Amino acid sequence: MTATWEPAGTTDPILSVRQILTLERVLAGDPEVVAGTAHLDRPVRWVHVAEAPDVGVMLTGGEMVLTTGVLLAGDEHRQAEYIQSLHRAEAAAVVLGLGRAFPAPPDAMRRAADRCGLPMVVLHRPFPFAELTEEVQSRLVRRKFAAVSLSESVRTALTGLITAGAPLQQLLDEVAVHSACPVVVTNLAHRVLATAGERSAVDDVLRDWDRIARQAGGAEGDGWIRAELGGRGERWGRIMLCGYRGDTATGRLLADRGAEALVLHRMLGGGSAHTWEEQSAQSLLTDLVSGVVPARQLLPRARAAGLPVNRRTFVPLVVRDCDPARLERTLRLLGLPGLVAELTEQRTAVLLSLARDQDADALAAHFAARLHGEAPANGAVVAAAGPCTAWDDVPAGLREAQHVADAVADTAAALDLPAVVRLRDVHLRGLIRLLRDDPDVQSFAERELDGLLCGNGTEQDLLGVLRTYLATGRNKSRTAQLHHVSRPALYRRLEAIQTRLGVDLDDFEQAASVHIALLAHDAQQQ
Repeated sequence: MTATWEPAGTTDPILSVRQILTLERVLAGDPEVVAGTAHLDRPVRWVHVAEAPDVGVMLTGGEMVLTTGVLLAGDEHRQAEYIQSLHRAEAAAVVLGLGRAFPAPPDAMRRAADRCGLPMVVLHRPFPFAELTEEVQSRLVRRKFAAVSLSESVRTALTGLITAGAPLQQLLDEVAVHSACPVVVTNLAHRVLATAGERSAVDDVLRDWDRIARQAGGAEGDGWIRAELGGRGERWGRIMLCGYRGDTATGRLLADRGAEALVLHRMLGGGSAHTWEEQSAQSLLTDLVSGVVPARQLLPRARAAGLPVNRRTFVPLVVRDCDPARLERTLRLLGLPGLVAELTEQRTAVLLSLARDQDADALAAHFAARLHGEAPANGAVVAAAGPCTAWDDVPAGLREAQHVADAVADTAAALDLPAVVRLRDVHLRGLIRLLRDDPDVQSFAERELDGLLCGNGTEQDLLGVLRTYLATGRNKSRTAQLHHVSRPALYRRLEAIQTRLGVDLDDFEQAASVHIALLAHDAQQQ
């Protein structure tokens, strides 16, 4: 779903004093600001023509009052009181038409307006007030209608996306289209959870995020507009428009509509089983693993996501068969900074960020030992690449760890593996996995294992026994133990395997050939 961004000033339901003074009809009256010049950006809600000295009691705030001052002439006290009453009523400005009562700006009114900070404008040429009120009121009505129309357009678009089960990113993309500036969602700790907008502009914002985050709690200004995210009396984040070029009122409207949609999206589950924090880490680590986006371009995202990146040692890990929530919990318990992201149903990436003086290998081993100690029977495998001191080396490290984790898949229980498995621990298994897509390797595996690949239950059972037998270095006792069968029963199964394959597993070369074929077959199934 797309939308067209309107130029600045077209959807603000109000006009400022300064904007009104630039209108062609007003310029025809030769306006001059004689007081309150520092307050010309005050919003004007309405234009009111009034000659009554006590006009202040008729106002509700935000009005530009037009007067000839005919009832004020000759009484400086009443002139000053007139200005003070407008100030008390929070009028936006007063416009005095010269000629009928005052040939020049009255000093008493000018001084009072300066003291109050009320913009005072005089018109040097005769000017029909009706023309000014008609021009301003029509513009205000059009702007009010445009603001309501924009609000409803954005709300309808975002509600439609939520109803269709769209992910968080699509909602933010929609807000970014309307605002034409980077959009950032953070938690209360200013950690960036999601972004949208033109990639280069977003990167510029994230590159300076430390400074922006420190100012996030301050007043809005210079196009930085935010809206709080939360519900039921609890705040849990904010959405920010970064460098919005339109008027503040329209930007605040867009931020508010975006916040409403994000709160509803989160309440309904957001179309994902993952929290926004998890989705943020997943997006970053997936991009790092894929290599589609250069690592250097992802560095601002990593920093904004809360990962320490300056003068750090990074340890890329991939953990198989372990709940990501348990990995997050283990990191917190050990006080290790890092990101956790589920890459597939069975593989979870963990990127540790350590100080340069910390022992990366020892801490990775401690992390793995803690995981295995918590649930030693779940078969989790922790695969690691070598520590990286350069951020640009992290993508290759994550891919290496992923390769190692996949190389020991399905046979980890049968292998005598260290707590942290590295490339040097996978030997031939790792090489075969790299070659798994080669047609000659695939044909070789089919030929060698043809007698066990017909797919029925018996063949699958025999294939499992063969896999364990070869992975344990042809250790019959260990194989029988892992398959919970007696030695005689195992001998019968090994005999059946040899008959079906036409090989002698006691012959080293033939056993090695079958082993390589089985490794290639298993690698092709992953």
